[in-house]
Amino acid sequence: MRLNLSTWPEVEKYLENRDGVILPTGSTEQHGPIGLIGTDSLCALDIAECAGEIADAMVAPVIGYTPAPFNMSFPGTLSVSPETFGRLVEEVVDGLIHHGFGHIYILNGHGANLQPMGDVLASKPVAIRLRSWWDFEPVNTLRRQWYGDWEGMHATPSEIAITQARYRIIAGDDLDPPEKLTPEFIKAHAGDRHGPADEHRSRFPDGRVGSHSSLATPEQGRALFEAASKAVAEDYAAFVGSDT
Repeated sequence: MRLNLSTWPEVEKYLENRDGVILPTGSTEQHGPIGLIGTDSLCALDIAECAGEIADAMVAPVIGYTPAPFNMSFPGTLSVSPETFGRLVEEVVDGLIHHGFGHIYILNGHGANLQPMGDVLASKPVAIRLRSWWDFEPVNTLRRQWYGDWEGMHATPSEIAITQARYRIIAGDDLDPPEKLTPEFIKAHAGDRHGPADEHRSRFPDGRVGSHSSLATPEQGRALFEAASKAVAEDYAAFVGSDT
């Protein structure tokens, strides 16, 4: 049940017996030469909607303008400051709380969103759970099986595969493997802690950060999407059935 495709009486009726909602968050940023700019938002929203259908949950519109300053040298990326993003998420959550939503499940699709959301949500007087769609073992089993270290950090074949399955395929057969990342680099840059935009594009000129995007296939994307949707639905059901 999508909030933006519901009427207010339908939302009111929903809240008579349930107080859970799934709020997806993504980004609007480059995802390499064959990845859609909306990849993070599309993955988070689509998985949230499928999980919502399974768990009979309300799904709020995706928040897709988020921090991605390191990608601003790639045309099409739209970034907001962590402070602006944090305030936006906080005000959206406050609005949901105002209407009676007491279990707010945030499904994330962009690493740089995690810290700003954590900073503003800790003190809220309702139950809030923050997950990224790749947090679940059934999803990670597939990622390891198909991509191994080539999953990388950005423009990952797993997220590209999901958008291939659901939107469009952009040919990437001629792409060479990107620079392979060291464990030290991955640790130092976790959570999208990358440098200034010009330096970032100079280091990773086609936008991929250790991710061999051309390994993706739509068949893999369908399996990843189904695994993530089922895992999120189960986690959401456990969340709304608990007191925390």
